[in-house]
Amino acid sequence: MLNDLDQSEATNGITIRSLHSIEEMEQVRKLESKIWGFEDSIPTHQTITAAKNGGLVLGAYFEGEMIGFQYSFPGFDGQTVYLCSHMLGIDQAFRNKGIGKLLKIAQREEALKLGYKLITWTYDPLETANGYLNISKLGGVCRTYIENCYGEMDDLLNSGIPSDRFLVEWHISKNEDEKENLRQVELSEALEHSLIEWEENEDGLPIPNIKDSFEMSDLAFVAVPKDFRTIRESNIHIANKWRMKTRESFQNLFRNGWKVTGFYKISEPNLPVHFYILKK
Repeated sequence: MLNDLDQSEATNGITIRSLHSIEEMEQVRKLESKIWGFEDSIPTHQTITAAKNGGLVLGAYFEGEMIGFQYSFPGFDGQTVYLCSHMLGIDQAFRNKGIGKLLKIAQREEALKLGYKLITWTYDPLETANGYLNISKLGGVCRTYIENCYGEMDDLLNSGIPSDRFLVEWHISKNEDEKENLRQVELSEALEHSLIEWEENEDGLPIPNIKDSFEMSDLAFVAVPKDFRTIRESNIHIANKWRMKTRESFQNLFRNGWKVTGFYKISEPNLPVHFYILKK
């Protein structure tokens, strides 16, 4: 059964390939609709046109069935041409098995073949599984916070809360020596220098507040909840409080020249948060 697969077994059985046909794009459309729970998915004529004009569509397959996809199109900001990574989705039965990382690595390889040096995308900074992948594993950085990026969204993953997003910059042409390197940090340092503190309510949900004062060091930290989806599903008021408090913290830091360069994943079960790491 799919749910009985461990990460290594699932990863070993996955094949990833570039997609080019109408039939393959229709598989992407159907999987997107299944994941996000709406019928108004990206039309196949758009994805196939992007794939034929500098874009990229990847499919992840298990035993002949598409279980994940990634869709990108060319971007241009007036100075730089880059690949805009618009959407990545994994079937629920295959999440948290390393398939997202496989898709991103394949995306990097194909983008380099096409001549790109930079890939950008947005994601919800409170979705910590994505933060760990995008920042810690892939080495992306972020210096841009977009308020309510997509407006009010009614899908299964975003309803009831502003669609704030990080804009990730992934410089794929850099070698390991050129990538951001962070010194080792301790939990005590993250707790001391986090802009966000929290207290748990009677249901065990963490409620955030911005600290009145804290000492700055060469690194800054912003706490985010480990399981934001559970908070959103059980208490939308607390979920929106996390949105607003972290929005204020990140925007203040970005305005003052800080950028996200790391993600500190906490294994301590009694702590309900992880931390973003920022440096100037």
